[in-house]
Amino acid sequence: MSHSQIHLIIHGRVQGVGYRWSMARAAEAAGVRGWVRNRRDGTVEALLAGPSAAVEEMVRWAKAGPAGARVDRVVQSEAQAADAMPERFEQRETV
Repeated sequence: MSHSQIHLIIHGRVQGVGYRWSMARAAEAAGVRGWVRNRRDGTVEALLAGPSAAVEEMVRWAKAGPAGARVDRVVQSEAQAADAMPERFEQRETV
């Protein structure tokens, strides 16, 4: 089974709409590890790791977001191997 590690920056109306909480629940259900956090510029940032199919499912989820969100754009890149990966999926503080 191949694994992926993806970094996302999500643009749009993605703060104050339960985006982080909803992403954390969806990631846990999909078996994806990593984290999600708000950024001071109004975007949401996430690091996703796990089986490739599950990570791809979460990227699709990120492009839609929860009800109430409006996702305008998702910038996706390969995550650096040096990025610390938590054992579970967690919500982090705003940076």
